[in-house]
Amino acid sequence: MSEQRTNLVAVQADEAAPRSQPSNYPEPFASIMAGRVKRPLGDLFGLQSFGVNHVALPPGAVSALHHRHSVQDEFVMVLTGQITLVHDAGEAVLTPGMCAGFVHDRTAHHLINRSDVEATYVEVGDRQAGDEVSYPRDDLKAERTGEGWQFSHKDGTAY
Repeated sequence: MSEQRTNLVAVQADEAAPRSQPSNYPEPFASIMAGRVKRPLGDLFGLQSFGVNHVALPPGAVSALHHRHSVQDEFVMVLTGQITLVHDAGEAVLTPGMCAGFVHDRTAHHLINRSDVEATYVEVGDRQAGDEVSYPRDDLKAERTGEGWQFSHKDGTAY
């Protein structure tokens, strides 16, 4: 996490610096995130209990692999454009002002921009210890440790 900056009070979200590493996923999954730009807003203010990101998805880009968290709840709100929410029961098109929430250990989900213009949204998630992520469509699992996310195959072998 970034160093706390006590003098920072407000920023223009879409002008904040993007994450230095576009994706935490190991290959071949990291390449699937090509085009996605995450701007970690919560880190700028030293927030520790939850994270906040401004995310830009150009046409064809995806937010993440299809996933669900064991501990973390998630929330997204669309700012611009049109994003398709893909979830266990189907799909829903989200437009500016629409939001969606995901209670931990329930619905697997991801977002994709199927339109021809960039879309942006804000995502919020808590940072509880012991979170694990399952990826029902991929041979991947993740565990949040003190050193960050650790990825392995579903059989436990490391990437």
